Amino acid sequence: MCAASAQLAEEQAVLAPIRAMFDGMSKRDATAIKAPTLPGGAMVLMRDGKATQMTFESFAERVGKPGTTAIEERIHNPLVRIDNDLAVVWAPFEFLVDGKVDHCGTDLFDMVRVDGKWVIASVADTGTKACASR
Repeated sequence: MCAASAQLAEEQAVLAPIRAMFDGMSKRDATAIKAPTLPGGAMVLMRDGKATQMTFESFAERVGKPGTTAIEERIHNPLVRIDNDLAVVWAPFEFLVDGKVDHCGTDLFDMVRVDGKWVIASVADTGTKACASR
């Protein structure tokens, strides 16, 4: 495998737990949301200059409740940086409710490789309703 192919494969491995978390969110499945995360990890959601902190556990309980609306988070053009067992992913995102953009911003994922498997250690994001210009 050439170096470029190896790098691309590793980047896809880093992105896989993020996709798994988003899939769990879409299914409103708390167990699936938590599965690709590091126990004890946390999120910081920036809204209107204010930081809201929560554990992955509380986030999964909140998003994993049954609901009547369809939710989906999408990232675009992720920037992935890897150094041994540590990686970061920086990506613009859109959060859709019933197929329409509800808010958007930038996601920042801190990733660690534990026992050969990438997991999400922490998440921070920005969120705005002003998405037309993005």
